[in-house]
Amino acid sequence: MKKYTYTEKKDTRSGFGAGLAELADKNPDVVALCADLIGSLKMEKFIEKAPERFFQIGIAEANMIGIAAGLAIEGKIPFTGTFANFSTGRVYDQIRQSVAYSGKNVKICASHAGLTLGEDGATHQILEDIGLMKMLPGMTVINTCDYNQTKAATIAIADYDGPVYLRFGRPVIPVFTDENQTFEIGKAWMVNEGKDVTIVATGHLVWEAIKAGEILEEQGIDAEIINIHTIKPLDSEAVLKSVKKTGCIVTAEEHNRLGGLGDSVAQLLITEHLAPQEYVAVNDSFGESGTPGQLMEKYGLTANDIVEAVKKVMKRKS
Repeated sequence: MKKYTYTEKKDTRSGFGAGLAELADKNPDVVALCADLIGSLKMEKFIEKAPERFFQIGIAEANMIGIAAGLAIEGKIPFTGTFANFSTGRVYDQIRQSVAYSGKNVKICASHAGLTLGEDGATHQILEDIGLMKMLPGMTVINTCDYNQTKAATIAIADYDGPVYLRFGRPVIPVFTDENQTFEIGKAWMVNEGKDVTIVATGHLVWEAIKAGEILEEQGIDAEIINIHTIKPLDSEAVLKSVKKTGCIVTAEEHNRLGGLGDSVAQLLITEHLAPQEYVAVNDSFGESGTPGQLMEKYGLTANDIVEAVKKVMKRKS
């Protein structure tokens, strides 16, 4: 198995902040809006570079989406920033009616997604946001795996014409992707080629999948690991090519098992190529307060959980 190492850990939200700051210099049409969470979204550097292009909306997320839609009409490229729960669930009507329905060029950037914002608890954790966003016609949905990939994705979506949901997180995690990578929307990243089982992972679960692959290698199992950073549009070609080779698949995500990456893959398999699948995801429940590590363990989102899912799905291969 290809070896991945790291020298530091960073939060993916800081990757967003770094990418946004770079856009302050690169693209004069980019504007940023925040719902009273500048520090949490790491937007300080953008404000330093382009204060006239930053709008502090306050705790008024619905208004923020409406203002962003208006700015898009005038040719600006608005990036909105708040927690994932407030970026989606609180403002779903405004996103649907003012952004998605008319295909406005708004970038909805969401931090503190999933369980791993930790101690803030279930009212701030959201495990349904990918499902909410991918069901909107024309919405692109991206969930990045580390600091470098988040920075690259932030820069890339400024050049993409259309609504985007960019999901990232709070905990510090290994930085293991290339510093100067080019982010290609809708194109899966082959982490490790293998022949026995396919593991497709997204977000924080990509590193867990890499660790799982190392454990499996010690047990004689050769896992193909794919990073699905763009959940919509899904790279169907990459998934099908891999599953046709390995004969089975495990999907891994920090999201409800209903409506996320796993369901997108299941829909693909049921129509294009039948194969056994196992989910590593939260089993249709809300979260709770705890450290990120404790919650990943309790809700079955660790490398060991991926290993167990691999063993289970391989027994189902014909």
